[in-house]
Amino acid sequence: MNQTSSLMNRRDFLKLTAAGAAMFSTPSLALSANSTRNRPNVLFMAIDDLNDWIGCLGGHPDVKTPHLDRLAGRGVLFTNAHCSAPACNPSRASLMTGILPSTSGIYHNPDPWRSSPVLKNAVTIPQHFMAHGYSAVGGGKIYHGGFPDPPSWQDYFPSQQKNKPDDPMPPNRPLNGIPNTAHFDWGPVDAPDEEMGDRQVAAWARGRLQKRHDKPFFLACGFFRPHLPWYVPPKYFDMYPADQVTLPHVNDNDLDDVPPIGKKMARPDKDHKKVIEHNQWRKAVQGYLASISFTDTCVGRVIDALDASDYADNTIVILWSDHGWHLGEKLHWRKFSLWEEATHNVLMVVAPDVTRPGQRCSRPVTMLDIYPTLIELCNLAPRKELQGKSLLPLLKNPQAEWDRPALTTHGRENHSLRCERFRYIRYSDGTEELYDHGKDELEWTNLANDPAYAEVKQQLARWLPTTNVPEVLPVKKKERSAPKKTG
Repeated sequence: MNQTSSLMNRRDFLKLTAAGAAMFSTPSLALSANSTRNRPNVLFMAIDDLNDWIGCLGGHPDVKTPHLDRLAGRGVLFTNAHCSAPACNPSRASLMTGILPSTSGIYHNPDPWRSSPVLKNAVTIPQHFMAHGYSAVGGGKIYHGGFPDPPSWQDYFPSQQKNKPDDPMPPNRPLNGIPNTAHFDWGPVDAPDEEMGDRQVAAWARGRLQKRHDKPFFLACGFFRPHLPWYVPPKYFDMYPADQVTLPHVNDNDLDDVPPIGKKMARPDKDHKKVIEHNQWRKAVQGYLASISFTDTCVGRVIDALDASDYADNTIVILWSDHGWHLGEKLHWRKFSLWEEATHNVLMVVAPDVTRPGQRCSRPVTMLDIYPTLIELCNLAPRKELQGKSLLPLLKNPQAEWDRPALTTHGRENHSLRCERFRYIRYSDGTEELYDHGKDELEWTNLANDPAYAEVKQQLARWLPTTNVPEVLPVKKKERSAPKKTG
């Protein structure tokens, strides 16, 4: 096992800080008495590839995220939130349409989500808001890069076809010395914050908040970091000296009791082996932490602009990340798995007259629940096709009863269910994993074959999808897989 003395387990941190949530004592947002709008505005912020390594979630003891922590302290922080899929495209398509991957057939990043028969004419969140009289504009990464959706927006920054501004790139890449790994790289880029794409998105959002709006707005702001490559200005790397960063708590034998499909997802002989061979683990963690802190400053600039605007008292703020990220846990890197590190993500909500400062909710929720939640908060017409559940009861009372686990899907018929105590995984071949977070918070011991837990598996399995449609493949893959015509 690889252990470091300064490590604090993320779940231990959550236990220690649960009673101290009141330290976030910023004033609650209340509906302004002289507001000219009957419905609240929505500031909808997304962060790419951000796991629970932020201060208020305690995923890493070294991280510095004062602005995210400040925002979390204004409302409800969901400490047990999970993605619908551990990959950008299926996660975001599911969130924005309210439809499960197993219903739509959008399981992986290359899958064209508007080609799904189920999603072809799906009404996205901003489309639904526009239908109710809102303006809807966006900037940065909301949808996966290859699949922008112009019908979702009245305007977009930088454009409807190019959703992400360019970033400055350092010379002599790769900086980490690992060959043949594309953008799996990290290191400082000698550029001011203002030249970074995410900073440009933040500036655009600030400009929108400073404008006069004659009708309620839905303003989406998507940040790309900490997505790879981890190139951010040097001052953010300086915040985390590489020789002092805390490494994840990793069990070198962690995959011994994992079924073959899970091991294939982990790919221990790929990224993890390369990182170890090139002595890059600490520098990789440094790069990820630096990227998080860079994005934290971008979030802070947008929140400061909202606070200084005419809309501070009548704007719902919701911030989410599309999935988590592994940095060596389960001998795995990136997302693309059904374990805690990949499924656990960030979700926080500040809603005028609904949420109270400093609240934390441990109920298992998913990004699929965002759409119906916004509908209720803004008093829009419901949509019968949505497969999530409104979080409004939990926003009012984080201890309210919640009757279902969080479902995450990675590939057809590969599912994970996370309740407050257990994680249950069932793969397409019927093999299983079960982890008791009450005793094994790092998911090191697979209990799936222990008869004592048969009833637990049975209860969780009731929530597995009964519909698992075929994957909606890109056109080129369809052509390659089609049988050759004869005659």
